[in-house]
Amino acid sequence: MCAWIHRKDDRQDQSLITAGDAFPRRWIKMLALLGLVGLFSVSLGVSINARDQNFANDQSLEEFDLAFSQFPPTRQTKQHTHDPTILRVGDEYYLYNVGEHIFIHTAPTMAGPWKHVGNLLDANSVIPKGDRAAPWAPTVIEVDGTYYCYYSVSKAGCRDSAVGVATSDSPGPGNWFDHGIVIQTGTGNGSDIEPYTVSNAIDPATLITPEGDAYLTFGSYWNGIFQIPLDPDLISPASTTEPDARQLAWEPQSLGMPSRLANNICGDPTGPHAIEGAFTSYNDGWYYLWYSHGFCCNLKQDNLPAAGQEYSIRVGRSQSPRGPFFDRSGTDLVNGGGEIVYGSNGDTYAPGGQGVMRDGDQDVLYYHYLNKTVGIAFSDALLGFNPLKYVDGWPIAQA
Repeated sequence: MCAWIHRKDDRQDQSLITAGDAFPRRWIKMLALLGLVGLFSVSLGVSINARDQNFANDQSLEEFDLAFSQFPPTRQTKQHTHDPTILRVGDEYYLYNVGEHIFIHTAPTMAGPWKHVGNLLDANSVIPKGDRAAPWAPTVIEVDGTYYCYYSVSKAGCRDSAVGVATSDSPGPGNWFDHGIVIQTGTGNGSDIEPYTVSNAIDPATLITPEGDAYLTFGSYWNGIFQIPLDPDLISPASTTEPDARQLAWEPQSLGMPSRLANNICGDPTGPHAIEGAFTSYNDGWYYLWYSHGFCCNLKQDNLPAAGQEYSIRVGRSQSPRGPFFDRSGTDLVNGGGEIVYGSNGDTYAPGGQGVMRDGDQDVLYYHYLNKTVGIAFSDALLGFNPLKYVDGWPIAQA
């Protein structure tokens, strides 16, 4: 899940090239028409190719065409949140999100109404770095009656970061023990070992496979998304000296210019490679690696990212929890692949910071998003969700 507002200052202004007045209007119209014809031809060819390769019946074709022609509206909750994680415990839903000492809300349904019931930590994180008062991007799981909250601490635009973990025997506030550092990057013990020398220890998410193996996924911007095995205690790496790390996803292209002061600890000298917030889910033999692509935070109405460079939710899949993960076209996520499952539509702008939960017999994609008619400040982000349907093994957001 994306770390919050502080570290989003890598985005640089993007200039737009617009058509000038050098051509007569009739020529502009003719060129536009020719462009549309060409675009239609290419799109038709790609669509036919995708159908030939991936779909075996007319029903699948119809579902695919409908799903990817436009994104369905979000199911609204009216709950402000950022980087949410949701658990269902009995008939009650628990929402954990960025806030002082990590906020906890409860509700009778995903749609709410959500009620703030307290904070996960009783005090600042015990980790002596970064934003200790309001840890970023919590992910909470339950294993054998114990609840584990993985969180991150960092500083604006820097990778002097750490992933921490707290545990409790109940999902609500009041009984969490903060174990501190699981891994760290930038400075501190163990940060001089690959991949911690080239990555950013934020946005943690933990996967427990059906066989009981545990993996921690983390990373953002600096070389993208990484994964390491966890010890069976779930609060430490399987190895502190040989982490057996895998790079799972990466955006090779920089979406802007680097800061002139970038030094690889604060600011990536190669520019912003906007990928983060990874989460892994499992369904019917496939592992799905979800991530947020583009810019999400500290936005300004008069200087929004170029269209398509705002947050969107993307995914790749693999039959191994360790990857490699590929999109529908067969592109490895490390090479910039990624299937767009949900993006801006209607009043929903820049959805991301996502997770997937099993609710009954259906998977549900949840995330934060902005409504530009309401506001685009960090505090304006709202919780939204959509049920998922799988067509030929690929998740599709439903209305």
